[in-house]
Amino acid sequence: MKTLTLSPERRTRLVAELRKLASQDFDISLSDFQAGELLDRMTALIGPAVYNEAVQDVRLHLQRRLDDLDGEVFVEDPG
Repeated sequence: MKTLTLSPERRTRLVAELRKLASQDFDISLSDFQAGELLDRMTALIGPAVYNEAVQDVRLHLQRRLDDLDGEVFVEDPG
């Protein structure tokens, strides 16, 4: 799997959210650098599992749609 790359805007927003979470829920003060490092490690750790789960969800959704389509497009052969 390719490495998950976050857009700069998304990364900045997630770093801010991690800093807020650490402060409010754990009474820990993180710098932007520390929160960024934590984000990078979390992304590397859980990214592949989340990605694979999303791919599986999409695959199942598309399979259901294709199964529904079978009944809509095939014409019964009278012969």
